[in-house]
Amino acid sequence: MVVYGLVRLADPDHGPGLAWTVGHVFLAAGVVLFGAVFLGLLRLAVPGGPVGRVGAGVATGLGLAGAAAAFAQAVIDLMVGLQSADRAGMDRLFEEVQSRPGVEPAVYSVGPVLFYVGLLWIVTQLAVQRRTGVWRPVAVLLGTAVMAVSLDLIPLGALLFCAALAPLGRDLAARECAARADVAYGGA
Repeated sequence: MVVYGLVRLADPDHGPGLAWTVGHVFLAAGVVLFGAVFLGLLRLAVPGGPVGRVGAGVATGLGLAGAAAAFAQAVIDLMVGLQSADRAGMDRLFEEVQSRPGVEPAVYSVGPVLFYVGLLWIVTQLAVQRRTGVWRPVAVLLGTAVMAVSLDLIPLGALLFCAALAPLGRDLAARECAARADVAYGGA
């Protein structure tokens, strides 16, 4: 996501060409990787009892649905960029695609918002369960807010997400390693 944001900043025309294509390939890859992030967060949140399991499941479902919408948006943007000779041609193709029933809300407005809702929900749930610090949902909220203010702030928002999420991956790996050790040495 950071790379997409930086490539986007380097392309002032935001039009068809190498920067547009490379940026959107990184965006699509970043969104796909968030599938693994959501599943990892779900594993951290599940031990929170039945209510925690339901909440984590709903948050993960929303996040994955939002990630799917963002992935669809990245693919559409890629295809439009590859099929257009200039920005005016892109605008015409975008209008054609977005005018189809359901595409605009599912792929460009409501759908991608579910990603942020799910991410904030599950990280907040982890903080409420005291499985992580309260600063992490704050970092996710700030990352989301700065990206909503301007797409030019995507690199900053992505770095805030990294700050909030990277240590959680380490925590998950440590917990899974400890659980495997308990299983392996539990009968000895």
